[in-house]
Amino acid sequence: MNNNKNVSELPPSAVDVLVVGNGPVGATIAALLGRYGVTTLVLDKLHEIVLMPRAIALDNEALRILQLAGLSEDAFEKIVIPEVKMHSPVLGQFGRANTEGCIHGHPKLVTFYQPDLERAMRGQVSRLKSVTSLGGFELESLVEEAECVVATVRDQDGHSHSVRAQYLIGADGASSRVRTLIGQEFEGQTYAEDWLIVDARNRHQSAIDHIEFICDPRRPTPHMPAPGGRERWEFMLQPGESREELESPESIARLIAPWINPQELEIERKAVYRFHARCCNRFSKGRTFLVGDAAHITPPFVGQGLVAGLRDGANLAWKLAWVLRGHAAPAILDTYDVERRPHAQAMINLAKLMGRLVMPKNRIAAFFIHGLMRMLALTPATRRYFEQLDIKPKNTFKHGLFVQHRRGDKLVRGSLFPQAWIRTLQKQIKLSDDALGDNLTLVGFGVDPLSLLTTDQIVSWEKMGGHFLEVRPRGQRSGGSCDFIEDMNHDILPLAAKGTLVAVRPDRIIMHHAPGAEASRLLRDCRGLLMGDDATPDNVSITINEPIKLRA
Repeated sequence: MNNNKNVSELPPSAVDVLVVGNGPVGATIAALLGRYGVTTLVLDKLHEIVLMPRAIALDNEALRILQLAGLSEDAFEKIVIPEVKMHSPVLGQFGRANTEGCIHGHPKLVTFYQPDLERAMRGQVSRLKSVTSLGGFELESLVEEAECVVATVRDQDGHSHSVRAQYLIGADGASSRVRTLIGQEFEGQTYAEDWLIVDARNRHQSAIDHIEFICDPRRPTPHMPAPGGRERWEFMLQPGESREELESPESIARLIAPWINPQELEIERKAVYRFHARCCNRFSKGRTFLVGDAAHITPPFVGQGLVAGLRDGANLAWKLAWVLRGHAAPAILDTYDVERRPHAQAMINLAKLMGRLVMPKNRIAAFFIHGLMRMLALTPATRRYFEQLDIKPKNTFKHGLFVQHRRGDKLVRGSLFPQAWIRTLQKQIKLSDDALGDNLTLVGFGVDPLSLLTTDQIVSWEKMGGHFLEVRPRGQRSGGSCDFIEDMNHDILPLAAKGTLVAVRPDRIIMHHAPGAEASRLLRDCRGLLMGDDATPDNVSITINEPIKLRA
């Protein structure tokens, strides 16, 4: 059995990757590793999903990663958020973010119910033959040896078991046991203020359709809808207020009275939290890696906590798979920290900035801060900067596993390859990531990549886990021999000249691109990135261009 059922199954003694923690980030990593064919064990202290809402927001990048992990668009319920408003009790609405529309095939911002997402992802994992998921196990210790990590885990009966893994991933949350065992420091700050979070249900006809921040220095209050007729409020506790006092039914009814008649209030969850802004000084040590809240904690003011963890998983999973299957040298694993930590820290900094807007210290500070925001919204340039989310740090790497970007190119190396609606040879309309599959893909813009390569170069690319794909305008057919798609709305092809070749990593990051005439150099550069300058990938005989193995 898999999927954390309450059974007495023992963990296997040896696996490729051990994932500690089966929350949404751990389960997503397991799904990705399973799609790449990696033998994976996921262990968690709990057997079942926690049936309480926690994380509530996902952006288009997170939804794209969930698509990458195999979830269909309707795998769990979502509410599309058209806008985020910021209100001042003195100045009225002083800020707005336009979250309407889609980026790369997915809505800019949605809210969701976390147990639904976890249930869907665990269902996806349960269908993958190479992944085993067990509950009732707690990590006790780990020792790194020359070729593996040996983890000692304790089951619910107090018995210890050893698991040898080539690599270990700590996805075990903010109080991570893995982080403690490898001695990583958690640097940053804890906010002095406590917050009461209240989730109400049966709000199908009454919930708002957007997100609002009531930026009142006396009681800042974020407020948002969620699927299933849910609605969430977050109230900052004032000096002298106790947790017990504010969690009482009478206090909650009083706080929510501006929105809900107390007689109609149905509370699904209430909890008091203290928000944190923390980041490890390194996301890995040897063969052990930290992801999600184990590596970084983001204040909730920009809804990027879970999103950042999903980005970690997409970045790390394919690199582990490529190393384990012989497609890349272990040195590429160092780029996980190089690529992910700066962006995670940038998101934390943005959340801290938003926190200062939401939580002004007093009425005077609120008047000046919110007044400045309102004045900035009067000019088109600054209004766009905030309204169109240009303030949000782009997921573009400065350094990492890619050839450095050239100024002026529309396709930015180290950034996400665009996703668009395409049509396949079988006349199916789908999103382009589904055509890219689970491979390192050489994409030809209006040209068959195979026509530009020698037989030896084709074999060399395939031995690095490579695949080939041609993109042509809508209505054009290909006379080539590789996989072929039509760019239905002309969203991809205008980004590079006809004949361009683009190397796209399995996590959809652009590794390299060059004119077709420079195909040999492009392949040589990519091989140098993956295998090292003096590597000999011709010795590798395993490829992972094989169907995903599903359980019967």
